[in-house]
This record gives sequence, C-alpha cells and structure tokens, in this order.
Amino acid sequence: MALLRLLLAACILAMPAWAETVTVSAGGGALQTAIAGAAPGDVLILAPGRHDGPVTLAETITLDGQNKAEIVGTEEGSVVTVTGNDITVRGLTITGSGSSHTTIDSGVQLIKTARRALIENNTILGNLFGVDIHGANNSIVRGNTIVGRRDRRMNDRGNGVYVWNATGAEVIGNDIRYGRDGIFVNTSRRNVFRGNLFRDLRFAVHYMYANDSEVSQNVSIGNHLGYALMFSDRVQVLDNLSLNDRDHGIMLNYANQSDIQGNLVQGGAEKCTFIYNAHRNLIADNRFEGCDIGIHFTAGSERNALTGNAFVGNRTQVKYVGTTDVEWSFEGRGNFWSDHPAFDLDGDGRADSAFRPNDLMDHILWSQPSAALLMGAPAVQLIRWSQSSFPATLPGGVLDSHPMMAPVEIAVPDDMAELAEQSAGRWRNGKTNDEEFDPLATH
Repeated sequence: MALLRLLLAACILAMPAWAETVTVSAGGGALQTAIAGAAPGDVLILAPGRHDGPVTLAETITLDGQNKAEIVGTEEGSVVTVTGNDITVRGLTITGSGSSHTTIDSGVQLIKTARRALIENNTILGNLFGVDIHGANNSIVRGNTIVGRRDRRMNDRGNGVYVWNATGAEVIGNDIRYGRDGIFVNTSRRNVFRGNLFRDLRFAVHYMYANDSEVSQNVSIGNHLGYALMFSDRVQVLDNLSLNDRDHGIMLNYANQSDIQGNLVQGGAEKCTFIYNAHRNLIADNRFEGCDIGIHFTAGSERNALTGNAFVGNRTQVKYVGTTDVEWSFEGRGNFWSDHPAFDLDGDGRADSAFRPNDLMDHILWSQPSAALLMGAPAVQLIRWSQSSFPATLPGGVLDSHPMMAPVEIAVPDDMAELAEQSAGRWRNGKTNDEEFDPLATH
C-alpha cells in the first residue's frame, strides 16, 4: 500500500498543475493571444464563429472547436502549423491556406519536430493540401472531412493527406474528395491507412518508397486510379473497394513481398489490376469484375502467387504475353473464371480441367491491334479450335491448373453502392479532365 501511495503521488506531481480549460472568444486576435498564453496541458475551447489564422502550436495543448468554430487563414502559408508534441486539433472548420507547392501550404501542417499529433473530426475545406504530415512521427489523422481544391488541373492540386518521412502515421476514417491524391505517402514506413473514403481524385492511395505498411478497408469511388503501390515492399492491401475507378483498381509497380487480399474492383475500369515488374506477392481472394481487362501482367513479374481470386465478366480476363507458362494456382487452389465452361464431377469445388485464359490469337491481337479485323475469319477460328484440341500447340501464357467452381463474394455496403451509382459512367461521358493522364509517366 505504501508503494501504491508513492506511485500515485508521483503521478499527481508529474501532471501539470496549471493545466486548465479556457474559452476563446471569436474574432480579432483572441486565438493567437490565447495560444501565446497557454500552458502545457491547456484545452482551448473556441467559441462558435470565425477565428483568425494562421496559428502555430508549439506547446502541448488542445484546440477544440466543438464543431461550431472555424479558423480562417490569410491565403498565405498554412492555416494551422504544429511544431510541438502531443498536440490535438479537434472539431474545427479550417480553410484559407496559401497556394504554394514549395512550402506545402496546408489546412494543417505537422512539421518534423512534432510528435504524436492528433488531428480529428475537423472539416478541412478548400486548402491546397489538407493535412501535411511532414516528418512528424506517430501522428494520427482521424475522422476528418477533407475537400480539396478544384480550381487547377488535377495534377497541379495538392493531396488530401501528404505523408513524408513520417514513421507510424495513421490515417483512419476520413472522407477525402477532390484535390490530387487522397493519400500520397513517400519515404515512410509502418503507416496505417484504414477505413477512408476517396472520391473524385487522381489516385485514392499513392505509395512511393513506403514499406511495412497497411492499406485496409478503404473505399475508392470514381477516381482515375484506386490503389497504386510503387517502389514499396511488404505492404498489406486488405479488404478495400474500388468502384467505378477509371484506369486501374489496383496497380503494383515495383512492389514486392506484399499481400493483396480480399479486395473488390468493380465497375468498368480499363484494368482491374495492373502488375508491372512486381515480385513475390500474394494476390488472393480478390474479385475483379466488369473491367476491360481483369488483370494485366507484364514486365518480368515473377514468383507471385495468385489463388482464390474471381475474374468475373471482364472483356479480357488476362493480358499476358510471354514464352513460358505461368502457373496461377497455389497448393492445389486456383481461381474462378466466369468464362470457363467447367465441370466438377467429384464435387471438391475445383474444376476437373485446367484453364488457359488466353491463346495465340490473343497474343497476336495485343502485339498487332490491326489484326482485330480478322478475328471473325474462318482461319482464326480454326487456329483456336486447334489450340483447344491440342494444348501442345499453345504458346507460353497463364495456366490455372486447379480452377475454382464458385467465385469469392465481396459485399458492397448500401451507402457505398449508392455513391458508386452516382459516379457510374462519368469517365465514359467525358465529364472529367486530364484525359491524357498516364499513371506511370512520372515514375
């Protein structure tokens, strides 16, 4: 008991006895004055109305707008800059950043001296960047609504959340719309991006040199590209939705030793999945549905395991040109192919015959697009019949030795389905910009 009393006394003494809750009136320079006079541990409750920015937070304090107050910048620099440790910014509307990419003008900017910042339940509107986590380790951005700029070409806008050289960042449960990329992470590791909604962006999640991280349970709707993993290793991409994205649902570009599992790409993308020079990845239990190409596999990608995936109703299930066979089953479990007329006489859930999703004529068509004029010719039909009857005549390509009889089912929540329906056909109707966008051109 004596030891317990000593520990309790030590905890009480360690707490800042001067910490208090202060109400800050709106208007004038009251907010700057309150911040300058705040002691570590103080909670500043911002009264309803407009508070003038910009402000810099260096001490361990909390700004709480209780969803009734706004901080408005001068359209120069960032609106709220966090430089200290254990600072919370909550329940505010934040607007009025500058327009400089050089200084990364943001609604909230966390610089490298900051640690363990918490930015939650804010509405961050019309800033060049929403939240910039710039070297601030172990920061959390949670439950915010971030609406970016629309007054520039998409590639010239800022990101909803920009993570640079920030270990342990968590971006969770945010609603991010417009701007350039929803989350752009560069040169960081051990990040978690979970449960976010991304709409009307270039990339929903854009990875560059970011290892040992998690991208899970996010929803990408109506973007140019859903989830782009570039030059990154050991990333867990789990249970995400890509609905009505235009170019690709998931792209692996120099991404290695990652797990891509339980994801749904649906709604007419050019390519549900694009795998480019990516190695030793597990791609399992995903559903790729209704795309022009289910999966485009190229550039020497090797030692990837594909199992349990469903390829449903894609115009071309697989695009792969190679001289060797690539086996797409793992430990006796292959994938489901909606165009495979299979039988399962022993009832084990696996088809009784192997499946090749493309043949010699596909290879000719991909390398010589003008050959499409001959696809209905009797000679072409004879070649295809010969290959189906005599498999030894087939070129190298994808082989699934153990196709599945039933597809994996991945549900879309009703509210997300409604948002996806609203975005349906947007790209085909030409209601967007940056039509010449190439996701690999700048990498």
